[in-house]
Amino acid sequence: VQLQASGGGLVQAGGSLKLSCTADGRAFSNYAVGWFRQAPGKEREFVATITGGSSTYYADSMKGRFTLSRANSKNTVYLQMNSLKPEDTAVYYCAARASTYASVLKRDYNFWGQGTLVTVSS
Repeated sequence: VQLQASGGGLVQAGGSLKLSCTADGRAFSNYAVGWFRQAPGKEREFVATITGGSSTYYADSMKGRFTLSRANSKNTVYLQMNSLKPEDTAVYYCAARASTYASVLKRDYNFWGQGTLVTVSS
């Protein structure tokens, strides 16, 4: 599966962005998809994940601000990010694992997209 992340950009604090992760593989509904982010000088961290059945799980700092959804017919997962803060500035990566069960661990994901940069200005 090849993944393409898009939708990043520059936004002011309090603003919103919607990221997309599109896969070119078949049977996309059989894959759980996760989003991770990496800020300069920091480790890549878990953001959110969605199962094949569209159950979602979020890191604590994203709860209430970020929303995941998926359109399996379009092989796409969306990450809606609201109330953005400067500390959300990072490269955001989507990843997929060949399981319908989600995981918060990077090592559980088999496929990674190239990342899309989100910059939140204060």
